[in-house]
Amino acid sequence: MPLYYSAAARQETCRFDGLAAVLAAASPERSGDQLAGIAAGSALERVAARRVLMDLPLTAFLNDPLIPYETDEVTRLILDGHDRAAFAPVAAMTVGGFRDWLLSPAADTAALAALAPGLTPEMVAAVSKLMRNQDLIRVARKVRVVTAFRNTIGGQGVLASRLQPNHPADDPRGIAVAVLDGLLQGAGDAVIGINPASDNLANCHALLVALDEMRQALEIPTQTCVLTHVTNALTLLERGAPVDLIFQSVAGSQAANDGFGITLSMLAEAHQAGQEAGRGTVGQNVMYFETGQGSALSADAHHGVDQQTMEARAQGVARAYAPLLVNTVVGFIGPEYLFDGKQIIRAGLEDHFCGKLLGLPMGVDVCYTNHVEADQDDMDTLSTLLAQAGVSFVIAVPGADDVMLGYQSLAFEDIAYLREITGLTPAPEFARWLEGFGLAGGILPDAGAMARRLGLPA
Repeated sequence: MPLYYSAAARQETCRFDGLAAVLAAASPERSGDQLAGIAAGSALERVAARRVLMDLPLTAFLNDPLIPYETDEVTRLILDGHDRAAFAPVAAMTVGGFRDWLLSPAADTAALAALAPGLTPEMVAAVSKLMRNQDLIRVARKVRVVTAFRNTIGGQGVLASRLQPNHPADDPRGIAVAVLDGLLQGAGDAVIGINPASDNLANCHALLVALDEMRQALEIPTQTCVLTHVTNALTLLERGAPVDLIFQSVAGSQAANDGFGITLSMLAEAHQAGQEAGRGTVGQNVMYFETGQGSALSADAHHGVDQQTMEARAQGVARAYAPLLVNTVVGFIGPEYLFDGKQIIRAGLEDHFCGKLLGLPMGVDVCYTNHVEADQDDMDTLSTLLAQAGVSFVIAVPGADDVMLGYQSLAFEDIAYLREITGLTPAPEFARWLEGFGLAGGILPDAGAMARRLGLPA
């Protein structure tokens, strides 16, 4: 159904051909939406779309799916799983009214936790488009999503980190050195996770064993992961490999997930298999999902929906499987989707806000590729804002430069900086372990003891 906004003073009328068009035009400027031909054509059109959006009832997103229910299993997952009882407190609100409520004292931590199952991805994407950056931060920091495996992520006052020791040749000793470097700077409580240079099963099995041996040698209360395809993880579990977390990149439409080689039934099978393995000690959240704005567009599977709303739908997929960790790789895909530092910063705050409102343990890979108009100062800005917004975890690599994937992220010392300026701490079990190696309270760390346990030169 067409929607209209009339700017009487300028004698102009903007027409939007349905909800998807309104959402796309209301989005902040984004190169991906421009590439798709769905972005607002002017600032006036963007403001007009936001005026239309603020008056739309939240129920519109239940009654008028952006991607047809009959042809898309992600839409079916979202609508069939919608909790109408949880939705009831905001069911009579418009998108603009919902924004005002979120910013009010009534939307406290308990209220937002109770509401999460009643929100759809499209609702949270819509309200984010009416918010300034500070609004995204103010609301997200009120949300707490706690998950657990060998330690507890997402609690009050906690900032966790993924230690990413990627190596261009998957060399175990090179990986071990990177792990040691990260641990000495307090990184690795969310997960020690490798993107393998080679995805064959034998190599992934060897990396899993190496990571697990390091974890056991140092008695680290954390989890490990080799970020291979979910079908590989299932095979490795069947072969008895030490699989802690099952990883998968997910997208916001069935067609885009087809491009990843996955179905929702496949994810359900993996979730069950991971739980049956029973490797967690303080919890059994076994899934790790990664998303990123632009993935559906790059697969020509966005159905005319803007990339930020598609990202929220990907988060809706992740929510169904009770993950330990979810993160957006916010600047990884390239300038075709997020052109510069300003767009990356905005997208990172949006993704974090939407994920938290949906009830996800939301992290961010604060990153960019070298052909984007961004630099490490932009990453400092985004990471600092996310720490204030209550991000569950961020990702760090040696020297902020991933030599295997060829992109820029955060460095291990950036995690220490974020904790220093905010007073945040690692996951509690991990923090106690760090104290045993003198990595808390300003005491000189016992690097030699760690190195000897890993069989490295002290």
